[in-house]
Amino acid sequence: MKKLLLTLALAATAFLGHAQEVIVMDKTMFIDKVFDYENSKEWKYKGDKPAIIDLYADWCGPCRKVAPIMKELAKEYAGKIIIYKVNVDKEQELAALFNTTSIPLFALIPLKEQPQLMHGAADKATYKKAIDEFLLKNP
Repeated sequence: MKKLLLTLALAATAFLGHAQEVIVMDKTMFIDKVFDYENSKEWKYKGDKPAIIDLYADWCGPCRKVAPIMKELAKEYAGKIIIYKVNVDKEQELAALFNTTSIPLFALIPLKEQPQLMHGAADKATYKKAIDEFLLKNP
């Protein structure tokens, strides 16, 4: 019985820990969890929570500056939003989908509205305001 409880506790911890992280996204995951642009031209978000997609590159200084902020926000808003990150060098098709001409670029995806793009690095307060007012509709 103790082994079963310990196993369940460890599984729950692993699950909750994963849910609070920024998730690396590729094309397959995007099509499965966000939007199947290969089979539909009209935007229809597949997720059950609002999302942010951070389009970045490893060589980008402002992207590296914002990465810890995104990790903090993923933990603070765990269970309310999902934060993904897409490496534009590895996922050029996804970068093109968002017309990415400069990075960092953030796609803010509410549940029932069109995504909005947020260009450039900002401070944590700016991202929190966008999450609260646009994604979660808490003025």
